[in-house]
Formats: sequence, structure tokens, C-alpha cells
Amino acid sequence: MIVSSPSSLTYPEVPAGSILAGTAARWPDRVALHADGAELTFGELYRKACAFANALHGAGVSRGDVVAVHLANRLEYAIAYHGILLSGATYTPANPLLPPADLAAQLIDSGAVLAVSFDPASKALAAVRAQTAVRQVVLVGSDGEDGFDRFIADAPTTRPDVEIDIHDDLAHLAYTGGTTGRSKGVRIPHRNVVVNALQYACWGSGGEPRVDADGGVWVEQVGDEAEYPNQVGTGVTINLTPWFHAMGTVGSLNIALLAGTTQVLHERFDPGRYLADGEKFGITSMTGAPPLFAALIAHPDFATRNLSEVRGITSGAAPLAVELINVMRARFGEDVPVTEGYGLTEVTMGATSGPAARSAVRKIGTVGLPVPDTQIKLVGEDGSEQPLPVGEAGEVCIKGPQVMLGYLNRPEETEATLVDGWLHTGDIGVLDDEGYLSIVDRKKDMLLYKGYNVYPRQLEELLFARPGVRAAAVVGKPDPATGELPVAFVIPERSEGFDAEQLRTEVNARLLPYQHIREIHLTDALPVSAAGKVLKRELRERLR
Repeated sequence: MIVSSPSSLTYPEVPAGSILAGTAARWPDRVALHADGAELTFGELYRKACAFANALHGAGVSRGDVVAVHLANRLEYAIAYHGILLSGATYTPANPLLPPADLAAQLIDSGAVLAVSFDPASKALAAVRAQTAVRQVVLVGSDGEDGFDRFIADAPTTRPDVEIDIHDDLAHLAYTGGTTGRSKGVRIPHRNVVVNALQYACWGSGGEPRVDADGGVWVEQVGDEAEYPNQVGTGVTINLTPWFHAMGTVGSLNIALLAGTTQVLHERFDPGRYLADGEKFGITSMTGAPPLFAALIAHPDFATRNLSEVRGITSGAAPLAVELINVMRARFGEDVPVTEGYGLTEVTMGATSGPAARSAVRKIGTVGLPVPDTQIKLVGEDGSEQPLPVGEAGEVCIKGPQVMLGYLNRPEETEATLVDGWLHTGDIGVLDDEGYLSIVDRKKDMLLYKGYNVYPRQLEELLFARPGVRAAAVVGKPDPATGELPVAFVIPERSEGFDAEQLRTEVNARLLPYQHIREIHLTDALPVSAAGKVLKRELRERLR
């Protein structure tokens, strides 16, 4: 079975810098970003991004050169990111928490010639810079010659005239999350960034793409408010998703720009502050990874803060436990859709989403339908590209205009991942008869016990549903007699008096014998990536 999107869009043939150009022309005086009392309107953000683009040219950065952004979410990040796109250079994001060795490996691999950093992370960059091609570092917060404000101070604030091949010139050289090993550089052209941002902005708002006389992109509202409560140009949200991740850059920053949404930036997650600002700013949507929602629900202010303006909730990066969905539906009401999406860096950001329209069918536990102009199929492990029938678990494969060009300097891995235009994701999923996709697990996370497939997510859902469990993750423990034994790491609500053996007995009573959890380890925290995915390789290393 091959599932195609129920809709299609016409995408403007413009470079990725046109996203900010169009929204700045549409909403010049509306606040785009708010951070600790400082604000930038869409118009101000665009002018500063143009200044950054022109400053890059003044620093000798040319079309196709790679510029690294080594920052946490802050106003300067958005300026630098869109400035890079407007300049014709290629943006490569670098997690500011990367250890020096991993940072050096990424900068060397990308060939970055300029980097933007800030004090908390600049020491790691300084320690490895000599190993890389980085010839200039621009520092946010510095008053020196290398300071960000000085870098753009005298640069023109008009859009530079740059020729860009939207199909071949890279907008992003994004690196995979590294949950299973060394990150790979993913080649994302300008066309992909525009397409993927529009796929989601239009899907979520009931809008359609438009392009103005100057080539700027924006979204026109088509669906009415009764059906699409998050109308373009009216939204407010708190953003914690790191912009150095695809879900942040495309899923939060660019989609919010296209929808005219005001973003309140928090550099660190504080559930109490999030809920307080949610009330203060009257947020209309909540978005993030599952750990964010789990922490919010556990906070005492979750039940008391006025969040009556919330009109939609979306989750991504990892599967959202059904129990969490039920709690949020009880808190916000049935009219507020709770939707999940699914994607990965190799598809720019995303491929599926639960429908946002109020009258649409939403299926709890699924990641929705393919977004416009996207196809999904599942294949088996026999090497055949033939799609599996409805209800049978297989590897998720994606075809669409948002699929990457390939990995940087890794032709064999590119060939293995892209087969006849289909991206093999390494995720295991199931399609139902209406085309809704459920993610069962990562192919690499699936366990083999005496030849039987054991899917950790199924066990995690059962664990999470038990009273007193805040979070859980299941991994395989090597066993020479059986292959792998399912072992759980659990964060209890309260460690005092928590009976791990009773929990194991209760959960195993609902499982087949080969699925039984053999051990439960109590822990204060689970290792997660910046995007909120549990780093299961680290849990497996603990078992060793």
C-alpha cells in the first residue's frame, strides 16, 4: 500500500530567503520574536538579516560557502540564519553543547569558513578552530571587533542581489541527530526549505502559498476560523525547540514566520516559567517534544494557569505517549486538537502530520497523514521495494519534494538510503486502511528475542500508563542464549516507596512471554538529544 497526501500545493520558485522577505512585507510591524523583554518585528528582523547577509559578503563569504551558527535560541540566531540564506551562503547548525571533538568533526566535514558563536560555547570553538577552515568568528554579546553588533553595524539593510539555483544550491547542510552514531551532513537545497515550510504552514492553517511582486513568500488564509482556529497572523507560541535542529529551524522558526506567529523564546526549559508566560502572552498553540509535555503536566501550575487561548497542540521528534495525549485533551477540551507529526533531517523536517481542521478525523497514537505532495510506503526486510499491505509493520519510506539531495561526501550511504526516489528512514511503522501512519519503533531499536521482534515503544506505553511513572525507555540487553532481553529504565514520580518489581509484574501480565521486561532500573533522568529523543545508545552502554 502506498499512501499519498490528500492535497497538493503550488510552490513558488524562490530561494529560502524569500520566506522572511514575504512575511516582513505582509506583517512589518507585528512582533516576530520576543526574548527576555527584547523584541523584533518581522520588518526589523528582515532588515537585520539583510545587514548580516551584506556583512557576510563584506567578509569575503561567497555563494555556496558554509557558515556555522553555534548558538542557543536567541534573536541573533534568527538574524544570522536568515542572513545566511539571503546571502546565498549555506547554513550549517552546530549544537552549542557539542564536545570539542564532535564540534571539530562537524566543522571539518562541513568546511565552514565563518562561525557565529557566543560566550558559553566559544571556548570549545576556540579550542578546535585551528583544525578547521573557519577563518572568522563572530561573537554574540561581545563588544570587541569580533562582536555581532559591530559585524552588521555599517552593512546595508536591503536584500543583496544574489543568483541562487534553488534546486542545487544548498540552503542547509544539516547534521543528523546522532542518536545512533556519528552525525552525517544532510544536503538540503533552497527549494526543500520553502516547500517543507509551506507544506506545514498551509496544512496547519488551511492557507495557500502566495508570492508577492518582489518574490517574497507568504501564506494567505483560506480556511475559516470555525474549521482552522489558528488563523495566520494571529498566533502566539513559546518556542523551546532548538533552532540547530531541523524541527526547530523549519518546524518552529520558518513555519511560524510564514504563519505570522509571534514566538516567545526561552533558552532553557523551566516548566513554571513556561506556564507563567503562556498565561502572560496568551499563547494560542503549544508545540514541542514529548519530554516538554510530560514536565508541564507534572507541574502544579498546569491545572491553574489561564491557558484559555490555546487552540492547538502539536508534538514531534519522538512518539507522544497516549496517556499524555489523554491528559491534555482533558485539560484543554475536545475542541483543541492534539496532533503529532513525523519527520527527520533527511526530509528537511517533516513528512506527516495529524490534520489541524476541527472536523477532521484524528487518531490518537498515530502521526497523521502525509503532508501535501508526499507519499508513504512500508517495505519488508527482504530487500524488495514492494509496499506491504495494510496493517503489516515495515520500514517507513518517503517520497516527496522535501527529500534531501543526499549525504555530504557519503555516496554509499546515500545510495543505500535513497532508492528510486524513496527515502528509507530506518523507522518501523504501520499504515491503517485510511492512510494514517503509526510509528512502531526505530529499526535499530527493535529487539530480537529468540527470533521474535520486540518493539520497545509498545512496552514504554504500558509502563508510562502505570501510576507513579513519569517517563520510561526500553532497550535490549545482549544475551547469548536468546539474543536480546528487554530492559526498562524508569523515572518514578517519587522514588520513595516505588516498587519496581511490582511494576514489572503488572506490565508483564499484559504482554506475551517473549515480550516480558526482564529488568527495571530506576533513574532520575533519561539521556536525551537536543530535540528530545531518548539516546538509547547511552542506555545500552549503561547496561554494559
